[in-house]
Amino acid sequence: MPILVRLDVMLALRKVKSKDLAEHVGITEVNLSLLKSGKVKGVRFSTLEAICEYLDCQPGDLLEYQPAQPKRKLAQVK
Repeated sequence: MPILVRLDVMLALRKVKSKDLAEHVGITEVNLSLLKSGKVKGVRFSTLEAICEYLDCQPGDLLEYQPAQPKRKLAQVK
């Protein structure tokens, strides 16, 4: 997936425990863990806002776009 979730990095930089963030945001630790691992298809803006508020950061600090590598064409064997 070309969107990388860097929430774990921001938690480490801010020295915040996942448990404390989950409690403040109002989500379960399991859902926060899924978000940290990038295994979710989306996130509510209200959740993103609460995370940014607690960690004093911008959404761009948590999410990174990394384009997929272009596929190389294989040489055809004749």
